[in-house]
Amino acid sequence: MEPFSFATSDTLDFPVSIRIINLEGAEPPLRYSTLLDHPELRHIGSNQSTHSDLYVTVQVWAGSKPLTVPVQTAYKAFRNERRWNEWLTLPITYSALPQNARLAITIWDLSPLPAEGAQGNAVPFGGTTLPLFDKDNQLHKGRQKCHVYRHRKADGNDDTKTPAFLPKKRARKGVLEDKEAEELDRMEKLFKKHEMGEIPRVDWLDQLVFRGFEKRGLQSARSSLKLAQRAQLAQDSGPTKPQDPNAPPEPSNYMLNVELPRFDFPVVFADHEYPPPPISSLQPLSSSQSNVILKPPPEVHFGPGISPEQEEDEDSSEEGYTGRLIRVYDPEVAARDNPAESKHRRLVRSQHRNGMLDKDLKPNAKVRDELNTIMAYSPTHVLTPEEKDLVWKFRHHLTRNKKALTKFAKSVNWQDASEARQAVQLLGKWTDIDVDDALELLGPTFDNPALRAFAVERLRKADDEELLLYLLQLVQALKYEHILPKGREGQGQQGQGQEGTAATASSGAHDSSLARFLISRAVGSFTLGNYFWWYVMVECDDKSADQGPDNQAIYGKIAYDFMAELVRQPGGEEVRKTLKRQAEWIAILSRISGEIKESNESIAKRTERVKAFLADPRNELVNIDPPLPLPLDPSVQIVGVVPEETHVFKSSLHPIKVTFRTTTGKTYPILFKTGDDLRQDQLVIQIIALMDSLLKKENLDLKLLPYKILATSTSAGLTQFVHSMTLQAISSKYRANPALAYLKQNNPDPHGPLGLRREALDTFVRSCAGYCVITYILGVGDRHLDNLLLAPDGHFFHADFGYILGRDPKPFAPAMKLCKEMVDAMGGSSSEHYKKFKEYCFLAYSALRKNSNLILNLFSLMANANIPDIKLEPDKAALKVKERFHLEMSEEDSIRHLERIMDDNLNALVPVVIDKLHELVQAFRA
Repeated sequence: MEPFSFATSDTLDFPVSIRIINLEGAEPPLRYSTLLDHPELRHIGSNQSTHSDLYVTVQVWAGSKPLTVPVQTAYKAFRNERRWNEWLTLPITYSALPQNARLAITIWDLSPLPAEGAQGNAVPFGGTTLPLFDKDNQLHKGRQKCHVYRHRKADGNDDTKTPAFLPKKRARKGVLEDKEAEELDRMEKLFKKHEMGEIPRVDWLDQLVFRGFEKRGLQSARSSLKLAQRAQLAQDSGPTKPQDPNAPPEPSNYMLNVELPRFDFPVVFADHEYPPPPISSLQPLSSSQSNVILKPPPEVHFGPGISPEQEEDEDSSEEGYTGRLIRVYDPEVAARDNPAESKHRRLVRSQHRNGMLDKDLKPNAKVRDELNTIMAYSPTHVLTPEEKDLVWKFRHHLTRNKKALTKFAKSVNWQDASEARQAVQLLGKWTDIDVDDALELLGPTFDNPALRAFAVERLRKADDEELLLYLLQLVQALKYEHILPKGREGQGQQGQGQEGTAATASSGAHDSSLARFLISRAVGSFTLGNYFWWYVMVECDDKSADQGPDNQAIYGKIAYDFMAELVRQPGGEEVRKTLKRQAEWIAILSRISGEIKESNESIAKRTERVKAFLADPRNELVNIDPPLPLPLDPSVQIVGVVPEETHVFKSSLHPIKVTFRTTTGKTYPILFKTGDDLRQDQLVIQIIALMDSLLKKENLDLKLLPYKILATSTSAGLTQFVHSMTLQAISSKYRANPALAYLKQNNPDPHGPLGLRREALDTFVRSCAGYCVITYILGVGDRHLDNLLLAPDGHFFHADFGYILGRDPKPFAPAMKLCKEMVDAMGGSSSEHYKKFKEYCFLAYSALRKNSNLILNLFSLMANANIPDIKLEPDKAALKVKERFHLEMSEEDSIRHLERIMDDNLNALVPVVIDKLHELVQAFRA
């Protein structure tokens, strides 16, 4: 077979278009006797003039149903011929076309009187249906001559009665023989080949042929008109035969010339491949059940214009039509591996498994580029079988590339014992990998213990400060570890005393390299141990149906192993007592918070009630001796409460502001809230803190200073209270440029820019840029002036992260919250400070895109964390963040895209309306 270059229709993202050229042909005028019998016919335009005004509509049909609205030509007055010469663009692309797509083309005439098939004052002059794909599934292109069926609309059905192309036998049947017409048809086909470049061009000879063909065409038109007149006279003089209303219409002498777009290569139909439906949970029939007589197949009802039976005329037999093919999905096929693909994979891998030459195998320049492309894939990208085979083939060469390990792990068939053994042996030769790759190996995709242990070894090199940034996700990764069920680890070890019991309890965690690592680091650092303990306690407290008893058993066992290991360390008993005191302290605050939330008292009475409770010595909060490390921030040790600075906020959950005295003589205010799951806010704050650390490594300090949040259970938690005001409150207090007025009041400097201290303005500009970019990447929603806060020193920050990953309760919400109050405080959109703000945004976005793999892996580890906006679509959480990074774009294009988002949001009216509506709602509630 000769090489055949072609393109597939599913890749052709180009709108369907057609050029309506002209209408050829003529017919004898109506006799006066006919006009006397039917006087309404004299008012139709085509009966008054042979060049009357007509217009054409085109509509895409498939499956006997319209796919688009009709598109029509513009008005055009005709003189000598009906020629439109107009391109029409249809609202559908070639990639969206099904194989049975066709164009229903109708020519419309005008009549002031109602008639059959009329639409208003438009009556059908004629119609034709043009299929877009031929019998070889190739797209039609170039000029097409379409038969016109008089006084009929194009139906567009699958078994259309107005086909543009007729079989040869049907074209001859019932029509007087015309050798000249046959010759013209042959010449038309040759002209089409010449137009498509299939016949060489000779200019002087082509001109002669064109002139001769034009004269011959005019002569043929006259002769065909005479033949039609003779046929009409013969029919009138002979006996009249009754017409069958169900008989198919005959084509007229009119032909509509149209032109379809031309492409450099043939376009072959290719359907979009959808993923298979989910596998059925039904078990296959047993041998005894398979003998049971099955029910008859269900009856299939076909739509209009679709006939399941083969037509019995001689033309349909020539086209080879054999009825409609219905494909049925078999779930048993998808439940098993494709034997051909499995055999192919084994053959390919066997060539590069034990060969000595594989160790010295190096890729050429082309293969090296392919490997570099694979290495640049994001963690969410799924490798194709060909890419997996390529990575496996050059696995020894890739051991020097630290970014290649995760791709190599994805290319290994870990179910194959021999292949898994080869892969584990190769891990020892691999170069050191980065933390983001180690976190990816701890996700739910990889369950090989040796591979996960290799990732844990990389984490051992991280210091406590870096490990704290990922601790929340590492605790979640324990769900994917192989940990023995509770009760099996202590068998055969009774009666060995306290040390023997602790050693036995820890042996259960030895089944998990990650659990051993986290426990060992947590007992060595009180800060890590504090957060590790509370993260584990929250998982133990989660009794929702999404987690189940197995999850609680796993974390209950880890908590027991942590305490047992802690007791064995020097001073571990004191740390254990400290963690217990923290739990008691949380229980005391939870009790008063629950009582306040359920009471129906006023805010003043609730506040006084909380003050009296905190000042009561029996609750042991006035004086805390010895000092207690604050669970929210273990570096802060509290020695007592300050009851007079207590406040209860007016909201549905009534959070309590409690202020504590610290060992340094300062105060530390916190917010304690019950009835709300703070794990989503805790995740967002943790990601903001991580991004702040990543930006500082790029020497970009955006003054973020995110406040701290700690969930102590699934319905309670602590939040650091930062002295600040919402932009809504600032706008109510200061009318003209409120944010700038607020900053001037707290940071006055007549000689500084905009009348305030340079440091305060710089802090404001930097923090605005940082939070704008970060909240855009995380898809934080429900942004209004009440959750945008400004501290007196110029720090701007966001609060209340109840909607993330693109969710928003308000319609048409902007992708980035950049309000007018923020820009006005910088001096306006044309000021130097706003330009600096945009530069900070671009630098921050570029820096975070470089670390996108780390952020995506952290969200992948949180897939099963029972966080509201993640559990809606757990498998798409990382993909939603990936969309905001626009990794498919270059750095320059991504920055340009971010700038468009900022400009559109700044000039949009919807955010202003949302803020005003929110202000009105809050005022009504007050």
